[in-house]
Amino acid sequence: MGQPAPDRLLRRLDVLVGEWEITVDLPVQIYRRAWTTFEWLEGRFLVQHADGELADGASPEWVADSPLPTTTIIGLDDASGEFCQFFADARGMFRIYRMSFDGGVWRLWRDAPGFHQRFTGTVVPGGAAIEATWERSADGIEWERDFDMVYTKVA
Repeated sequence: MGQPAPDRLLRRLDVLVGEWEITVDLPVQIYRRAWTTFEWLEGRFLVQHADGELADGASPEWVADSPLPTTTIIGLDDASGEFCQFFADARGMFRIYRMSFDGGVWRLWRDAPGFHQRFTGTVVPGGAAIEATWERSADGIEWERDFDMVYTKVA
């Protein structure tokens, strides 16, 4: 009781639905082009697929360790109103992130021994872009910026 209906909570994610170009701010250009799509699965889960084309001259180490393509499935715990994201990538990594999406701010976080992560994305007015930052921490106390990224909605 007291929690909004699941449909109302899920509808907050509608701003993500569609196709997005991704730009990642890294010291070297790794991807010539990267993109992601979000689409509803049975109106109950939001599925995200991301992929990209490696840039010419990307280092062999990066080519071997590229996480793309990735798939995530976002679901809702209707008792707490909190979202959960299940993540899998091309390296064989599988992770679970807790998630919130309120007031145009998208947050993901994961507390894992030795490799804590958090993501904050802010939807720009009008919803045409999401400006985001990933951070990492070895101990969950001292955080450092991992990289910035921008999602730009494809018309």
